[in-house]
Amino acid sequence: MREVVPPPGSERAKKFRSIIVRTMTTLIMLALFFLIMAGGTPFVVMLVLVCQALVYREVTALFELTAQSGGRPIEGKGAEKSEDRWSKTLNWYFFAVTNYFLYGESLIHYFKHVVFADAWLTPFATNHRFISFMLYMIGFVGFVSNLKRQYLRQQFGLFCWVHMTLFLIVVSSHFIVNNILEGLIWFWVPACLVICNDIFAYVWGMSFGRTPLIQLSPKKTVEGFVGAFFTTLVFAYILGTFSMRFNYMICPGHDLGVTAWDNVECEKNPVFIWRDLPIGEPLVTILSTWARRPVTSIPVAPFQFHSVVLACFASLVAPFGGFFASGFKRAFDIKDFGDSIPGHGGMTDRMDCQFLMGMFTYVYYSTLIRVNHVTPGSILQIIVSSLGPQEQLELYRELTSYLHGRGLLGSS
Repeated sequence: MREVVPPPGSERAKKFRSIIVRTMTTLIMLALFFLIMAGGTPFVVMLVLVCQALVYREVTALFELTAQSGGRPIEGKGAEKSEDRWSKTLNWYFFAVTNYFLYGESLIHYFKHVVFADAWLTPFATNHRFISFMLYMIGFVGFVSNLKRQYLRQQFGLFCWVHMTLFLIVVSSHFIVNNILEGLIWFWVPACLVICNDIFAYVWGMSFGRTPLIQLSPKKTVEGFVGAFFTTLVFAYILGTFSMRFNYMICPGHDLGVTAWDNVECEKNPVFIWRDLPIGEPLVTILSTWARRPVTSIPVAPFQFHSVVLACFASLVAPFGGFFASGFKRAFDIKDFGDSIPGHGGMTDRMDCQFLMGMFTYVYYSTLIRVNHVTPGSILQIIVSSLGPQEQLELYRELTSYLHGRGLLGSS
């Protein structure tokens, strides 16, 4: 009997088509990403929220309420289908409540000068945490009241799964949005560093990779990991130096109507201010000879150093977010989390490292870089939330008297 041989080059043609699809999708995503970045802070925030919702859907879909006897997804009976629909509804309810709480906190913090100046919004802002807690309690009561004896283990498993997903995804996205509101550069640079590291880990691994890096991802190699590390360091210095030259990138996103084509002015964070760094005698001689003029210092900005620190995290730690996701996929015996991005799998497959990077950037920025100073908005928040009506009127009279005395207000 003649053996059937597959057409020559069929596997190669299949791989080639896969590479073409992956490349075209990547170019389209990059073009959309640059367009969204130029559109302004609201569009970038919306991008993060959409990615967050897609990732949440993909991850929670991995855990389906199963019948205790056979371990198969619920199907067939109307009551069981209703049970599954109710569980999915609760999943999205907890998602909505968590977003309401976290992004409400962000709005109150970054736009307090607007929120506390509006009589309709003020009650929601002053009681935001109580409202959020009561909304969560409604979902909790709904979950407990819907418990069924035959599905107890699966229902509690789903409850824990949803809350873990909320912590890993929604909380991480909240930090990324806070980074955006502090200035687009705190989103732009970390995201690009993760992309750069991912690309060059593949390039160096394909070119020189021989030693496996981790068992969870057999295609990852030590050579690719090390090569991507040094490449990302150089890229971080260049990208950070270039990006900090634009006020659009470094100014906080307090004006939501600003785009890349507008003239933006703000008080710069000290990390973006250039300064001269004195250099020692050997370098003075070398640089003066090379430049053909006296050189006794070199211009530097602290953000260049911070960019390199972010690159170290993006190269050495953030990839483990990808390895963590690989462990998830192996646990559920799936190749990708979904198929929402042709050639790339699901949104989770693209965002696994970004969430970890966003959390680090927020903690790093808020701990070591953020400049805390009193603003009219922060004072207004204290007045509205801490003083009663009579105290507010008394403060108004005393402030008016003070401003009259300074000649800043005309006589009434």
